[in-house]
Amino acid sequence: MKPRQFVIEAVMLAVYGQLSVPTRPVEYIIPYTTILELYEMRLEGDQVMPDPEEDVYAKQQIEELISYFESELNKKKIERALTAPWRHSPPLILQGNVSCIVVNAMDNARYGETFDPVETELILTAIREQAPLLTDQFEYVDRLITNEIPIPIYDIDDFEYAMEQEEVSGDSSTK
Repeated sequence: MKPRQFVIEAVMLAVYGQLSVPTRPVEYIIPYTTILELYEMRLEGDQVMPDPEEDVYAKQQIEELISYFESELNKKKIERALTAPWRHSPPLILQGNVSCIVVNAMDNARYGETFDPVETELILTAIREQAPLLTDQFEYVDRLITNEIPIPIYDIDDFEYAMEQEEVSGDSSTK
């Protein structure tokens, strides 16, 4: 069975446990700059989740994901992807049915007036890969819809529903 693909930020993979235990194979496409954001979160020490207990857990998960990306084999695969714009790493097996592909995405300022560089990279990656975007950021989703960005979008709370859907290219929808 071909894995279901989603474009996602690394932090969301770390803090939403249900993304690690899908009902069928899934492949997360992660722009490299979102991995760098994990390091920023570590350094800044700001609150990641509103609930203090959830925040401690989320920070532990972020540390685990950083360690995963820094493991010798994965680090080499990621470094190779960083040698050229839009190059992919080979799949990095996270566990069981879950793998990640790191993409050396490049912000080309196409959406720069409306979206920040990371948001733009997520958009461009979703367009290039013809894969839906998985996010928890309602304001971002609203701006994507308002600006008629041609990508399918799913809220993380609807992950199971998104897993059941067939890939739709060029249709911007939230469920």
